[in-house]
Amino acid sequence: MAEGQTTLAADSPNFMWPPHFGGAIFDFDGTISDTASLWEDIDRKFLAERNIPYSVEFPRTLSAMGFDQGAKYTVEHYHLNEDPKDIVNEWMRMSQNAYRTEAVLRPGVVPYLRALRSAHIPYALATTNTSDLLDSMQRIPIRELFPIRVFGADVAHTKDHPDIYLEAAHRLNVAPDRCIVFEDLAVALRAANQAGCITCAIASGDPLQHVTEVQEIADVFLSDWKAIPVPKR
Repeated sequence: MAEGQTTLAADSPNFMWPPHFGGAIFDFDGTISDTASLWEDIDRKFLAERNIPYSVEFPRTLSAMGFDQGAKYTVEHYHLNEDPKDIVNEWMRMSQNAYRTEAVLRPGVVPYLRALRSAHIPYALATTNTSDLLDSMQRIPIRELFPIRVFGADVAHTKDHPDIYLEAAHRLNVAPDRCIVFEDLAVALRAANQAGCITCAIASGDPLQHVTEVQEIADVFLSDWKAIPVPKR
């Protein structure tokens, strides 16, 4: 959405099918998978072990960061006498235990991916998660669904910069202004706008999400993946 524009993006499932774009870039957490409750549990346990009260600002701040940047922020913000690498390893153990059996895709995502593939619309996953974490999931065949994956470690900056979206567009061999980015975070949508991409804000169902804010930033909005009128198989 153009800078200074304040119109709220409308709920537009018909924009998604037939596709009004040449390539698609998907975020994972909160966008195609409801993982907010998993991360809240991880955050609460992590902070409680250090006698730090839980605050919603903690996940809000870390949401667009990768593991490394998030660990450095946590050490500095809470003045912890810990090595950020140890915190990363702790988060990895906790998240793999949760993702392994609990992470699932939101209803409607898989039919949409299949429809895009049938229509020869290339798509990619762009996430600040690690490859090892997503590969640990038993209920989501992530490599089969997303042959093209870009991780936070693949680029210089996290999702407060456009790097990951530009890299995903490059791997898709589609110009950024022909790619649509599906995201649930305001900071990530702003970065995707900076990359020149079409942006679609996803209603995540996370109570921490400011729905009006993401609608103000994005070009289009989607409240339910199942609402996309993909052809019946």
